[in-house]
Order: sequence, then structure tokens, then C-alpha cells
Amino acid sequence: MSKTLVIAAHPNIAQSAVNKRWLAQLRRYPERFTVHELYAAYPDGKIDIAAEQRLADAHQALVLQFPVYWFNCPPLLKQWLDDVLTYGWAYGSQGKALAGKKTAIAVSLGTPAADYTREGAVGCTVAEALRPFELSLRYCNADYRPMFAFHTIDSNAGYTEAALQAIEQSATDYVAWLDALAQAA
Repeated sequence: MSKTLVIAAHPNIAQSAVNKRWLAQLRRYPERFTVHELYAAYPDGKIDIAAEQRLADAHQALVLQFPVYWFNCPPLLKQWLDDVLTYGWAYGSQGKALAGKKTAIAVSLGTPAADYTREGAVGCTVAEALRPFELSLRYCNADYRPMFAFHTIDSNAGYTEAALQAIEQSATDYVAWLDALAQAA
């Protein structure tokens, strides 16, 4: 099985219920997953582009993990995409770093799944709302795979025991999804 790099971007991981639990689960399997927390690595927001490119090069698969903020990712992950996915490395006639590499996103959403339907509050699916990630990675000739999405309640409302159990199950499901991603043909 190949090793997967998980680029985690949560600006306040200590207050997270879902993403913090996912990372704790992944850290149980260091032989399968490298967890790279952008906000911990770059508290000043200054990304070491060469180091990030070397890290990505050293892995067979790449997953961007983040909570969805206003139908997008947290700012440091957007900066990472802008800074690291450079012409000549990620795309362009010489840019082959992501060519054929399995890539995906794993997201947590603080809204019920019913909101992300044509009839729901958002008016489209999660995949439609986050399509720019797919487009960006496909533009780099990556092998983009379907996302992992976990819907929960607004964390400001607090978590019930049932919600906490769902979060716990999501951590197990996330590892299974990552394993399937790594093994996919």
C-alpha cells in the first residue's frame, strides 16, 4: 500500500471536533498516512514552497482536508494552492509533479446533508460547490477522485451524544476511504 499525504488546513484545530478527531485517527497509522497541518507548520503564513513540493513528491497520493468555509477552504490552504502548485512543477509543459497522482479532498461541513441539494438551503451539491478543487487538480493532470464529505450540525450549537458518535464513526469511515483511495486503480 502506498503512503498518502494529508494536507490538513484548520485555523483553529484545538476547537475542532471533526477535523481534530480525523487527524488523531490518521496519526494511529504513520506507516500509511503523513499528516501535515498547514496552520501548525506556517503560523506566520509564509509557506516554504520547495519543502512543500518535496513533501508532495515523496507521496503516492495527496488529500486536502479542511472544514468548508463559505463554500471554500480556509485561507492558508488557498495560499498553499496558489504558492505550491506552480507553473513548471504542477502544470505547464514541464509541470508533471501531480500527473497521475491520486488526489482528493476531505471536507467537514457544519450543515446537514439536506442543505446541499438542489432543493436545500445551498441549492447545489457539495461536489458542485467545491468544483474548483477538482478543476484545479485536474488541470495539473492529477487523478482526481470523489471527495469524502461529512455533514454535522453547527458546532456553535454544541454536540449531542449522537453527534459525537457520528463524528467517531466518521473517523473510521475516513480511514477506510483513504485506504480505498490509495488502493484504487
